[in-house]
Order: sequence, then structure tokens, then C-alpha cells
Amino acid sequence: MTATGTGTGSGTCTGTGATTPGIRLTAPAPGWSIDADVVVVGSGVAGLTAALRCAAAGRRTVVVTKARLDDGSTRWAQGGIAAALGTDDTPEQHLTDTLVAGAGLCDEAAVRTLVTEGPAAVHRLIGSGARFDTAPGTDEIALTREGGHHRRRIAHAGGDATGAEISRALVEAVRTAALRTVENALVLDLLTDAAGRTAGVTLHVMGEGQHDGVGAVHAPAVILATGGMGQVFSATTNPAVSTGDGVALALRAGAEVSDLEFVQFHPTVLYLGPDAEGQQPLISEAVRGEGAHLVDADGVRFMAGRHELAELAPRDIVAKAIMRRAHEQGVDHMYLDARHFGAEMWRNRFPTILAACRDHGIDPVTEPIPVAPAAHYASGGVRTDLYGRTTVPGLYACGEVACTGVHGANRLASNSLLEGLVFAERIAADIVSGSAPNPAYGDDDGGTDDGDADGPGTRHGSSPVPAPVPAPASTPLRLVAPETRGAVQRIMTAGAGVLRSAESLDRAAAALDRLHRDAAGPGTPAEPDTGTVSDTGTAGDTGTTEAAPDGKTPEPGVEAWEATNLLCVARVLVAAARRREETRGCHWREDHPDRDDASWRRHFRITLDADRTLRVGTTGTDAFPATVTGPDHTAPTHHHEHNPTSTPTPSPDTERTP
Repeated sequence: MTATGTGTGSGTCTGTGATTPGIRLTAPAPGWSIDADVVVVGSGVAGLTAALRCAAAGRRTVVVTKARLDDGSTRWAQGGIAAALGTDDTPEQHLTDTLVAGAGLCDEAAVRTLVTEGPAAVHRLIGSGARFDTAPGTDEIALTREGGHHRRRIAHAGGDATGAEISRALVEAVRTAALRTVENALVLDLLTDAAGRTAGVTLHVMGEGQHDGVGAVHAPAVILATGGMGQVFSATTNPAVSTGDGVALALRAGAEVSDLEFVQFHPTVLYLGPDAEGQQPLISEAVRGEGAHLVDADGVRFMAGRHELAELAPRDIVAKAIMRRAHEQGVDHMYLDARHFGAEMWRNRFPTILAACRDHGIDPVTEPIPVAPAAHYASGGVRTDLYGRTTVPGLYACGEVACTGVHGANRLASNSLLEGLVFAERIAADIVSGSAPNPAYGDDDGGTDDGDADGPGTRHGSSPVPAPVPAPASTPLRLVAPETRGAVQRIMTAGAGVLRSAESLDRAAAALDRLHRDAAGPGTPAEPDTGTVSDTGTAGDTGTTEAAPDGKTPEPGVEAWEATNLLCVARVLVAAARRREETRGCHWREDHPDRDDASWRRHFRITLDADRTLRVGTTGTDAFPATVTGPDHTAPTHHHEHNPTSTPTPSPDTERTP
């Protein structure tokens, strides 16, 4: 059944100078297609909230997700969602804590939007069916503290299963509303029309559901809510699906990315040994919020005196303190002592963490928990304004894949779920304000996909879907072999982890370049060691695929696409980290241990040019320029207060690599 409807408010604007490079992954041509008004890529709190709001306004909405609807990063969130819900708390206090944690790089307008709209958004989430824990004998939401917060403002569910409860409620709402969903589908690339505006996405369905193989969803609005890129490191709290797909897609589409060097390493992840790889169990900050202490092997607390909040200091400070103490003692982990909680509190307040520890032979009721930092959250991502608009017309981003300016150089604990919730609603409001309701939406058959009976470009009773430009034959992105994934993870862990230096980052950059050259075969030139990233096949190149180490050409498929995306975002992350010669937030340079506001209180703006070179520039100040321009991009009329995006002049030190 073919969808009907109109375009979005961003359909007629231009970005801030970015052009669509037209680079796409090597993949078979789409063999099926769906028409829609909006396609949402991702099924966490951000993606499902945006989808529900768009659908409720009559827009034909398709949700594409890499695994099952409830398998995203949201379900792994333990601690809770931060909002000024308590009688002793205010949005202004929440704003102050967020700005302090962000170490001078937060966009204050974005933070103010988050904290002022957050409480009402949480109550709307409750109205959607989410059930939060309440104080004993009352109907009031129980609130706890986490790192960096001076007030109890963390609402939680199931003790330590907040994300799982939010995911349950939103998935149930999506199914009740009969939204069309495509599960087990890896998004490949953005489709654009002749004017460079968004026209949908290509995707690969992994053998389940009605569709199989590569297909397309044609729509004038695409919302990226793909989550993070934690799998770029060996050990992470992120699920296996977090391979940076959204950031890599956005780069290939010509969008700007920012703050990718600010990867937050959660300080208290269950330590499973020096060779542990993949997703690691998280020990929520809420455990420290309830009074657990960080101690060394001798049982000595080491956070007291280092920060006014001790164990509840911002995450970057706690992670650094753990690493320093470990280095002093010649070990690789510390301990979290919560034996004083007692068995009953562990069972009732932290049942998920208790079970995870016991599964690995550790009983936190009777012994301290071994912990060490591990990759947890990308504070940067695809740059957006306050309505989730990227520099590519019609392309939106929200949640961890986005860089809204809320987190700055370090995310405040439990602000991530709130950011996804608040900015997803704002994206939906922007889309709805720029298009008319779809008169045929109510007749849609929801989850049943019959393909595109009339072909792309057909819309009944409204303006047509933008016709995507066919991928030029000369621009498919070279793929790397699937085994490159493990190599990237080891390189990034050794060279761009918690502790960084010019030497470690140079080694990482050279090793990532060798991965490309080894895969491409003899005769591939080395890249100059200039501190820049050359785009010779991993972020964009002519040709088809790179040869695997055994000389065979990698076949297009999920593992090769994921490895290619990981190598792309790893190279961009390292490029930004090499340039930022200071220590700020979760970016820790051992060779530049101090924060340098005079030189580095600004953001990198990274794009992929049409000639396949990587452009790395900076903002002139800590404020971001606008992502979109033109009369069609005034604030939509809805219940949110609009805070205009600041527009500084970019500094002149933009670099391009040949």
C-alpha cells in the first residue's frame, strides 16, 4: 500500500555550506521499497518517541531497527532518567550541574531546553505507560542521586532496570498504534534527490520479516536514532549493534559531525580481566548514589578529598581517579564496596546488577566489586540544532548518534534518556509543522508491508516523494574485511582509550591506515603523517571493495558493512583527538594535562567532501553555528519554547586532506 503525504519543513532549506558527496557503501541495488512520510532509524527512547509523535500527527511513519524493537541501547540503561521532579530541585540547578559536567563545551541554549522541557516530557512518558518506582507508601516518584548531581533527581524503574521499563512501554505503544516496523535491518545509506534533499534510506534486512535483502524506504524526512559507537573499543557497555552506523552514514551523506573525541568511559564497569572483550556488565552510578565507596585493594577510599562530591563527582573525574590510583599501585582495576547495603537492599534496589555480579562469581553482598572504566557513551555525533536538524536538508538526528550540544565534553549521568526524549519530541514538532497530515494514514495496515505498488515518487492526494538520485557508478565505498573489526577495537583501546597522548594517537592513526593499506593490497600508498585523515578508502573512495588479508575481496554483507563503518568513525575520532591538545572532560591527554580554554574552548566540525577528502575545521567559540538557513526554518509552532541556535563565524583553520 503506497503512502501519501507531503514533505517536511526542512525540504526547501540549504545547509551551512555542506554538500552531499554522494558516497555510498558497496551494496546490491534495492530490490523492494516502501513509501512513507517519515522513516525513523532506531528503536530506543529517541527513535520510538519520535515515531509515536509523528504517527499521532497523521504522518505515515516507518521504524527501521537493526535488531528487534526492544534490543537497542535504551534497554541497557540501569540508573534512570534525570529531571527536576523533586520539590527541592529546579531546572536551573539541573542546568548548572550539566554545564559543570560538560567542562565548558555545552551549548547553554540546548541544555536549558533539556532541563526546562524535561519534567513535562517525563510525565508524558509516564502517560505512555512507563512505570517508575515510587517512594514507600506514596504515589510520588522515588528519586536518587548519581555522579555530578547535587540533588536527588534520577527517576528509576525496577530498581536498576529503568531502560528496560522505558523500552517496554514505548514498544508496547508502538505495537498498539500499529506502526509499520522493519526489524533486523541494517541501514546502509541516505538517499537524496537532485537538489540534495533527503529522499529516504537504503537498508539490508537480515533474513527475517516480510522483506529480505537490500531495499529502500522513500521518505522526505529521515530521523537517525541509531545509538552509539561503543563497539569501536574492545570493552564497552554498549550492545553488539552499536557500530557507529548512523555517524558513518551521515558523513557519507555530507552531514557535519562534532565532538567525536569526547567518548565517555563509565568509571564502574565490572572488571572481567585484562582480555575481556565485547559488552561488559555496567555497575550503575546509582550504586554510588546510594552510598557505595570506591576503594583500592587495601580497602582505602581514594575519592574523598579529590572532589567535593567524592564518589559522585562527574564521570570523567572518577574514571581518571581510578586510572591514576591503578597506575600508582601497578594494577588495572579498583573496587566498589557496597557490602553495607545488606542483602535485602541489593535484592530490592539493584536486582539486575546483583544477578550480573553473581553470574560472574562475585557476590557484592559479601565482597567488593572489581571495577574499571570502559567505553560507555559518545558525547559527540551528528551535529544538530535545537530541533534535531542536521546540515543535510530533511535529515534529523537524536539520541546518542546526535551532537545537540547538551553534553559538551562529558555527559552528566542520566541525561541521555532525557535528551533522547526531549529532542525526539522537538523533531516530531518540526516535521509536523512543515507538512500536512496524510489523509490516507488512518487506512494504513500498520505492520503489513506490501511493497511500493506505484513505484517511488507516487503520493496519493499530496506532493510527491522526492525521487532519489541513483548511486553513481564511480562512488561506492570500499569495504573492509569483517575481521578488521577486532583489529580496529584493539588499536583504539590501546591508542585512544581513557589515557591518550600524541604518541599513542599517532600509533593508532598509523595502525588504522595500515589496516586500509593491508586490506587494499600491495601498491596502496601510505598516508602522510600530518595529523589529518586522508580518505583513501575508509571514509570514501572510488572502486568497489578492498581485498581481505587472504587476498579475497570482501563480499557486501552485514559484517563487512559494520567493519567499514567502525573503521570510518575510528579514523575520525582519532583525527579529532590528535588535534585537541588539552585535557577536557572525557578527553584526557597525558602530554597536555591541563584544560586550555584560550586555544580549545571550541568544537571541531568534520565533514566528508564530494571529492572524498575529510574537512576538519573548528568553531570560533564554544557555540555552534546554525545547521540550517533560509525562511523555511523558523521555529515550528508548538508547545516548546524556541531557543535560537547561535551562529559564530567559523575560525579560519579549516584543513582538508588530499
